Amino acid sequence: MDLYINTRGSYLHVKDELFEIKIPEAGKKGAYVKHHIAARKVRSIILSQSSALSTDAILLALKNNIDIIVSEWNGQPVGRFWHSKHGSTSRIRKEQLEASKSEAALVWSRRWISAKLRAQSELLKNLARHRKKKREIINESIGRISSLRSKVSELHARNIEEAAETLRGLEGTAGRIYFETLSRLMPGRYRFSGRSMRPAQDPFNACLNYCYGVLYSKIEKALILAGLDPYLGFLHRDDYNQKSMVFDFIEPYRPWADEVVFKLFSGKQMKDAYFKELSNGVSLDDDGKPVLIAAYNKFFEEQKIRYKGRNQNRHNIIQFDAHAFANQLISKSGTP
Repeated sequence: MDLYINTRGSYLHVKDELFEIKIPEAGKKGAYVKHHIAARKVRSIILSQSSALSTDAILLALKNNIDIIVSEWNGQPVGRFWHSKHGSTSRIRKEQLEASKSEAALVWSRRWISAKLRAQSELLKNLARHRKKKREIINESIGRISSLRSKVSELHARNIEEAAETLRGLEGTAGRIYFETLSRLMPGRYRFSGRSMRPAQDPFNACLNYCYGVLYSKIEKALILAGLDPYLGFLHRDDYNQKSMVFDFIEPYRPWADEVVFKLFSGKQMKDAYFKELSNGVSLDDDGKPVLIAAYNKFFEEQKIRYKGRNQNRHNIIQFDAHAFANQLISKSGTP
Protein backbone atom coordinates (compact mmCIF):
# COMPACT_ATOMS: atom_id res chain seq x y z
CA MET A 1 0.00 0.00 0.00
CA ASP A 2 0.97 3.63 -0.44
CA LEU A 3 0.68 5.66 2.74
CA TYR A 4 -0.49 9.25 2.18
CA ILE A 5 -0.08 11.73 5.03
CA ASN A 6 -1.58 15.10 4.11
CA THR A 7 -3.41 16.28 7.23
CA ARG A 8 -1.80 19.33 8.78
CA GLY A 9 -0.02 18.55 12.04
CA SER A 10 0.26 14.81 11.39
CA TYR A 11 3.29 13.00 12.78
CA LEU A 12 4.80 9.69 11.65
CA HIS A 13 7.12 7.80 13.98
CA VAL A 14 7.84 4.25 15.16
CA LYS A 15 6.27 2.41 18.08
CA ASP A 16 6.80 -1.29 18.79
CA GLU A 17 8.44 -1.74 15.37
CA LEU A 18 5.32 -0.38 13.66
CA PHE A 19 4.71 2.92 11.91
CA GLU A 20 2.50 5.04 14.13
CA ILE A 21 0.66 7.94 12.53
CA LYS A 22 -0.75 10.61 14.82
CA ILE A 23 -3.43 12.71 13.13
CA PRO A 24 -4.92 15.76 14.88
CA GLU A 25 -8.53 15.13 15.86
CA ALA A 26 -10.84 17.80 14.46
CA GLY A 27 -12.20 20.19 17.05
CA LYS A 28 -10.15 18.75 19.93
CA LYS A 29 -6.99 20.65 20.74
CA GLY A 30 -4.10 18.37 21.62
CA ALA A 31 -6.07 15.21 20.78
CA TYR A 32 -4.89 12.73 18.13
CA VAL A 33 -6.20 9.74 16.26
CA LYS A 34 -3.52 7.04 16.04
CA HIS A 35 -3.02 4.41 13.35
CA HIS A 36 -0.49 1.58 13.41
CA ILE A 37 0.80 -0.07 10.22
CA ALA A 38 3.40 -2.81 9.74
CA ALA A 39 6.32 -1.86 7.50
CA ARG A 40 5.81 -4.98 5.35
CA LYS A 41 2.45 -3.61 4.24
CA VAL A 42 3.84 -0.26 3.03
CA ARG A 43 5.35 0.38 -0.39
CA SER A 44 5.73 4.18 -0.31
CA ILE A 45 5.12 7.01 2.13
CA ILE A 46 3.99 10.34 0.68
CA LEU A 47 4.06 13.37 2.97
CA SER A 48 2.69 16.78 2.12
CA GLN A 49 3.56 20.09 3.72
CA SER A 50 2.88 20.70 7.42
CA SER A 51 3.40 17.06 8.43
CA ALA A 52 6.43 15.56 10.16
CA LEU A 53 8.30 12.29 10.65
CA SER A 54 11.02 10.96 12.93
CA THR A 55 14.45 9.63 12.00
CA ASP A 56 13.33 6.27 13.39
CA ALA A 57 10.55 6.24 10.79
CA ILE A 58 13.06 7.08 8.06
CA LEU A 59 15.36 4.24 9.15
CA LEU A 60 12.52 1.72 9.34
CA ALA A 61 11.42 2.75 5.86
CA LEU A 62 14.91 2.48 4.37
CA LYS A 63 15.52 -0.93 5.94
CA ASN A 64 12.33 -2.16 4.30
CA ASN A 65 12.95 -0.57 0.88
CA ILE A 66 10.12 1.91 1.40
CA ASP A 67 10.72 5.23 -0.31
CA ILE A 68 9.56 8.41 1.37
CA ILE A 69 8.34 11.19 -0.93
CA VAL A 70 7.87 14.78 0.16
CA SER A 71 5.38 16.69 -1.96
CA GLU A 72 4.05 20.21 -2.25
CA TRP A 73 0.40 21.07 -1.51
CA ASN A 74 -0.51 20.42 -5.16
CA GLY A 75 0.92 16.90 -5.19
CA GLN A 76 4.17 17.73 -7.00
CA PRO A 77 7.04 15.64 -5.56
CA VAL A 78 10.03 17.75 -4.50
CA GLY A 79 12.27 15.14 -2.90
CA ARG A 80 12.57 11.63 -1.57
CA PHE A 81 14.48 9.53 0.93
CA TRP A 82 16.06 6.56 -0.82
CA HIS A 83 18.59 3.92 0.09
CA SER A 84 22.16 5.10 -0.57
CA LYS A 85 23.10 1.98 -2.56
CA HIS A 86 22.10 1.42 -6.18
CA GLY A 87 20.28 -1.87 -6.62
CA SER A 88 21.46 -2.54 -10.17
CA THR A 89 24.44 -2.50 -12.47
CA SER A 90 25.88 0.83 -13.62
CA ARG A 91 25.94 -0.62 -17.13
CA ILE A 92 22.25 0.26 -17.52
CA ARG A 93 22.91 3.96 -16.90
CA LYS A 94 25.92 3.90 -19.21
CA GLU A 95 23.80 2.39 -21.98
CA GLN A 96 21.06 4.93 -21.26
CA LEU A 97 23.58 7.71 -21.87
CA GLU A 98 24.78 6.10 -25.11
CA ALA A 99 21.18 5.64 -26.30
CA SER A 100 20.42 9.32 -25.64
CA LYS A 101 23.04 10.20 -28.27
CA SER A 102 21.95 7.66 -30.86
CA GLU A 103 19.00 6.78 -33.08
CA ALA A 104 17.54 4.85 -30.15
CA ALA A 105 16.48 8.13 -28.49
CA LEU A 106 14.26 8.94 -31.47
CA VAL A 107 12.87 5.40 -31.67
CA TRP A 108 11.92 5.33 -27.99
CA SER A 109 10.51 8.86 -28.04
CA ARG A 110 8.28 7.99 -31.01
CA ARG A 111 7.15 4.87 -29.21
CA TRP A 112 6.21 6.68 -25.99
CA ILE A 113 4.35 9.50 -27.73
CA SER A 114 2.57 7.05 -30.01
CA ALA A 115 1.52 4.96 -27.00
CA LYS A 116 0.19 8.08 -25.28
CA LEU A 117 -1.93 9.04 -28.30
CA ARG A 118 -3.21 5.47 -28.59
CA ALA A 119 -4.23 5.53 -24.91
CA GLN A 120 -5.99 8.87 -25.40
CA SER A 121 -7.96 7.41 -28.29
CA GLU A 122 -8.83 4.30 -26.27
CA LEU A 123 -10.17 6.40 -23.41
CA LEU A 124 -12.32 8.42 -25.80
CA LYS A 125 -13.61 5.21 -27.42
CA ASN A 126 -14.64 3.89 -24.01
CA LEU A 127 -16.43 7.14 -23.20
CA ALA A 128 -18.24 7.10 -26.56
CA ARG A 129 -19.92 3.78 -25.75
CA HIS A 130 -22.16 5.39 -23.17
CA ARG A 131 -22.66 8.76 -24.86
CA LYS A 132 -24.69 8.18 -28.01
CA LYS A 133 -25.59 11.85 -28.44
CA LYS A 134 -21.95 12.88 -28.53
CA ARG A 135 -20.54 9.83 -30.27
CA GLU A 136 -20.07 11.64 -33.58
CA ILE A 137 -18.04 14.41 -31.95
CA ILE A 138 -15.94 11.89 -30.04
CA ASN A 139 -15.29 9.74 -33.10
CA GLU A 140 -14.20 12.79 -35.07
CA SER A 141 -11.64 13.59 -32.35
CA ILE A 142 -10.45 9.99 -32.30
CA GLY A 143 -9.89 10.12 -36.03
CA ARG A 144 -7.85 13.31 -35.79
CA ILE A 145 -5.73 11.93 -32.95
CA SER A 146 -5.18 8.66 -34.84
CA SER A 147 -4.00 10.65 -37.86
CA LEU A 148 -1.51 12.52 -35.70
CA ARG A 149 -0.35 9.24 -34.19
CA SER A 150 0.41 7.91 -37.66
CA LYS A 151 2.55 10.97 -38.32
CA VAL A 152 4.43 10.33 -35.07
CA SER A 153 5.11 6.71 -36.00
CA GLU A 154 6.20 7.63 -39.52
CA LEU A 155 8.46 10.51 -38.48
CA HIS A 156 12.02 10.00 -39.72
CA ALA A 157 15.06 12.04 -38.85
CA ARG A 158 18.78 11.58 -38.31
CA ASN A 159 18.53 12.12 -34.55
CA ILE A 160 16.21 13.21 -31.76
CA GLU A 161 17.36 16.84 -31.92
CA GLU A 162 16.18 17.04 -35.51
CA ALA A 163 12.79 15.52 -34.70
CA ALA A 164 12.07 16.90 -31.21
CA GLU A 165 10.20 20.04 -32.23
CA THR A 166 7.99 18.13 -34.68
CA LEU A 167 7.26 15.43 -32.10
CA ARG A 168 6.27 18.00 -29.50
CA GLY A 169 4.10 19.78 -32.03
CA LEU A 170 2.22 16.60 -32.96
CA GLU A 171 1.82 15.66 -29.31
CA GLY A 172 0.60 19.14 -28.41
CA THR A 173 -1.96 19.23 -31.21
CA ALA A 174 -3.31 15.83 -30.17
CA GLY A 175 -3.46 17.00 -26.56
CA ARG A 176 -5.55 20.06 -27.44
CA ILE A 177 -8.04 17.93 -29.39
CA TYR A 178 -8.18 15.36 -26.60
CA PHE A 179 -8.72 17.76 -23.69
CA GLU A 180 -11.18 19.86 -25.66
CA THR A 181 -13.21 16.66 -26.19
CA LEU A 182 -12.99 15.66 -22.51
CA SER A 183 -14.19 19.12 -21.52
CA ARG A 184 -17.23 18.83 -23.78
CA LEU A 185 -18.14 15.55 -22.05
CA MET A 186 -17.88 17.01 -18.55
CA PRO A 187 -20.81 18.27 -16.47
CA GLY A 188 -21.44 21.85 -17.61
CA ARG A 189 -20.22 23.59 -14.48
CA TYR A 190 -16.87 21.78 -14.58
CA ARG A 191 -15.95 22.27 -18.22
CA PHE A 192 -12.52 23.78 -18.73
CA SER A 193 -10.47 25.61 -21.34
CA GLY A 194 -7.50 23.37 -22.02
CA ARG A 195 -4.68 22.37 -19.73
CA SER A 196 -3.44 24.72 -17.04
CA MET A 197 -0.48 23.83 -14.87
CA ARG A 198 0.61 25.61 -11.73
CA PRO A 199 -1.66 27.05 -10.62
CA ALA A 200 -4.63 25.29 -12.17
CA GLN A 201 -7.37 27.57 -13.48
CA ASP A 202 -10.27 25.18 -12.80
CA PRO A 203 -11.19 22.19 -10.59
CA PHE A 204 -10.53 19.57 -13.28
CA ASN A 205 -6.97 20.77 -13.84
CA ALA A 206 -6.39 21.10 -10.10
CA CYS A 207 -7.22 17.39 -9.71
CA LEU A 208 -5.28 16.42 -12.81
CA ASN A 209 -2.16 18.27 -11.66
CA TYR A 210 -2.34 16.56 -8.28
CA CYS A 211 -2.84 13.14 -9.88
CA TYR A 212 0.07 13.72 -12.26
CA GLY A 213 2.21 14.68 -9.26
CA VAL A 214 1.47 11.34 -7.60
CA LEU A 215 2.18 9.55 -10.87
CA TYR A 216 5.53 11.39 -11.30
CA SER A 217 6.76 9.91 -8.04
CA LYS A 218 5.64 6.42 -9.11
CA ILE A 219 7.42 6.73 -12.45
CA GLU A 220 10.62 7.94 -10.78
CA LYS A 221 10.58 4.99 -8.38
CA ALA A 222 9.97 2.52 -11.21
CA LEU A 223 12.95 3.92 -13.12
CA ILE A 224 15.22 3.80 -10.08
CA LEU A 225 14.25 0.20 -9.30
CA ALA A 226 15.00 -0.71 -12.91
CA GLY A 227 18.46 0.83 -12.62
CA LEU A 228 17.71 3.84 -14.83
CA ASP A 229 18.69 7.48 -14.34
CA PRO A 230 15.56 9.66 -13.88
CA TYR A 231 17.49 12.74 -15.03
CA LEU A 232 18.83 11.41 -18.33
CA GLY A 233 16.02 11.88 -20.85
CA PHE A 234 15.70 11.46 -24.59
CA LEU A 235 12.98 13.86 -25.76
CA HIS A 236 13.04 15.98 -22.62
CA ARG A 237 16.74 16.50 -22.07
CA ASP A 238 19.59 18.50 -20.60
CA ASP A 239 17.54 21.01 -18.60
CA TYR A 240 19.18 21.81 -15.27
CA ASN A 241 17.85 19.76 -12.34
CA GLN A 242 14.98 18.32 -14.41
CA LYS A 243 14.05 14.66 -14.20
CA SER A 244 13.90 14.39 -17.94
CA MET A 245 13.50 10.62 -18.20
CA VAL A 246 10.54 10.78 -15.81
CA PHE A 247 8.86 13.23 -18.20
CA ASP A 248 9.66 10.95 -21.16
CA PHE A 249 8.59 7.68 -19.57
CA ILE A 250 5.37 8.98 -18.00
CA GLU A 251 3.73 9.87 -21.32
CA PRO A 252 1.93 6.55 -22.10
CA TYR A 253 0.47 6.46 -18.57
CA ARG A 254 -0.93 9.99 -18.34
CA PRO A 255 -4.30 8.94 -19.84
CA TRP A 256 -4.72 6.56 -16.89
CA ALA A 257 -4.57 9.56 -14.55
CA ASP A 258 -6.93 11.44 -16.90
CA GLU A 259 -9.42 8.59 -16.61
CA VAL A 260 -9.34 8.65 -12.80
CA VAL A 261 -10.06 12.38 -12.69
CA PHE A 262 -12.67 12.36 -15.46
CA LYS A 263 -14.65 9.57 -13.79
CA LEU A 264 -14.68 11.44 -10.48
CA PHE A 265 -16.26 14.46 -12.12
CA SER A 266 -18.61 12.60 -14.45
CA GLY A 267 -19.70 10.44 -11.51
CA LYS A 268 -20.42 13.59 -9.47
CA GLN A 269 -18.00 12.57 -6.72
CA MET A 270 -16.17 15.90 -6.71
CA LYS A 271 -17.86 18.75 -4.84
CA ASP A 272 -17.36 22.50 -4.97
CA ALA A 273 -16.36 22.31 -1.29
CA TYR A 274 -13.28 20.29 -2.27
CA PHE A 275 -11.70 23.31 -3.96
CA LYS A 276 -10.49 26.69 -2.85
CA GLU A 277 -9.84 29.86 -4.79
CA LEU A 278 -6.30 31.18 -4.98
CA SER A 279 -5.30 34.68 -6.02
CA ASN A 280 -4.42 33.36 -9.48
CA GLY A 281 -6.11 29.97 -9.76
CA VAL A 282 -7.82 27.03 -8.07
CA SER A 283 -6.49 24.45 -5.61
CA LEU A 284 -7.67 21.07 -4.36
CA ASP A 285 -8.18 21.36 -0.59
CA ASP A 286 -7.50 18.90 2.25
CA ASP A 287 -11.00 17.41 2.06
CA GLY A 288 -10.74 16.74 -1.66
CA LYS A 289 -7.31 15.08 -1.63
CA PRO A 290 -8.43 11.86 0.16
CA VAL A 291 -11.24 11.44 -2.37
CA LEU A 292 -8.84 11.74 -5.28
CA ILE A 293 -6.18 9.54 -3.67
CA ALA A 294 -8.73 6.81 -2.90
CA ALA A 295 -9.87 6.80 -6.54
CA TYR A 296 -6.26 6.79 -7.77
CA ASN A 297 -5.29 3.85 -5.55
CA LYS A 298 -8.34 1.85 -6.55
CA PHE A 299 -7.63 2.41 -10.24
CA PHE A 300 -3.86 1.79 -10.11
CA GLU A 301 -3.60 -0.85 -7.39
CA GLU A 302 -6.89 -2.73 -7.02
CA GLN A 303 -8.22 -2.87 -10.56
CA LYS A 304 -6.48 -5.28 -12.92
CA ILE A 305 -6.21 -5.30 -16.69
CA ARG A 306 -4.86 -7.80 -19.19
CA TYR A 307 -1.15 -7.35 -19.78
CA LYS A 308 0.99 -9.79 -21.76
CA GLY A 309 -1.35 -12.67 -21.07
CA ARG A 310 -1.79 -12.00 -17.35
CA ASN A 311 -4.05 -9.88 -15.16
CA GLN A 312 -1.94 -7.13 -13.57
CA ASN A 313 -2.57 -3.91 -11.71
CA ARG A 314 -1.35 -0.74 -13.34
CA HIS A 315 1.44 -0.03 -10.86
CA ASN A 316 2.99 -3.41 -11.64
CA ILE A 317 2.65 -2.78 -15.37
CA ILE A 318 4.63 0.46 -15.06
CA GLN A 319 7.37 -1.37 -13.19
CA PHE A 320 7.44 -4.22 -15.72
CA ASP A 321 7.74 -1.69 -18.55
CA ALA A 322 10.61 0.10 -16.79
CA HIS A 323 12.53 -3.17 -16.40
CA ALA A 324 11.80 -4.07 -20.03
CA PHE A 325 13.16 -0.69 -21.12
CA ALA A 326 16.33 -1.19 -19.07
CA ASN A 327 16.81 -4.71 -20.40
CA GLN A 328 16.37 -3.49 -23.95
CA LEU A 329 19.00 -0.82 -23.43
CA ILE A 330 21.61 -3.39 -22.45
CA SER A 331 20.67 -5.72 -25.30
CA LYS A 332 22.52 -5.53 -28.57
CA SER A 333 20.13 -3.18 -30.33
CA GLY A 334 19.15 -0.78 -27.55
CA THR A 335 15.87 -0.11 -29.38
CA PRO A 336 12.39 -1.63 -29.01
